[in-house]
Amino acid sequence: QVQVVESGGGLVQPGGSLRLSCAASGSIFSIYAMGWYRRAPGKKRELVAYITSGGNTNYADSVKGRFTISRDNANNTVNTVYLQMNSLKPEDTAVYYCNALATATNYWGQGTQVTVSS
Repeated sequence: QVQVVESGGGLVQPGGSLRLSCAASGSIFSIYAMGWYRRAPGKKRELVAYITSGGNTNYADSVKGRFTISRDNANNTVNTVYLQMNSLKPEDTAVYYCNALATATNYWGQGTQVTVSS
């Protein structure tokens, strides 16, 4: 089992920045990728970015050049993934979910709200 907990959401003005954090604990040896998804009101959940255990990254076209995903696996009991979000736009408003992709199973966090508004 893997437990996933996000933090760092909030309200920010357009053009501002936020950093989301995600901590995965438990059977972290089984995780081979972690990522961020988001669901905006009235829209389907979409992939924002992910990072593999080997450090490879991938981004949605809508966030390339503005968002950066990174990880910290120095702790043997917790895998931490960050999403640095810069130049935020109103269309980035959504609930952001962290995902841990493990052998045969996806684990999800509870979500954190990001609102970009003046």
